[in-house]
Amino acid sequence: MTHAFYVYGAYGFAALIAAAVTLWTWADGRARRKELAALEASGIRRRSSRTTDGK
Repeated sequence: MTHAFYVYGAYGFAALIAAAVTLWTWADGRARRKELAALEASGIRRRSSRTTDGK
């Protein structure tokens, strides 16, 4: 067994974890956008989108 096996294995594992986190973040973002669109379609609005009179 060589050091190269260990190094390449570590890089491969790190790349796998980075790809998994990236995909998870992307999928969660899509889910949150769909959820927000459903809430806005049902009439629920964001607090940040209040009118100027505060309502």
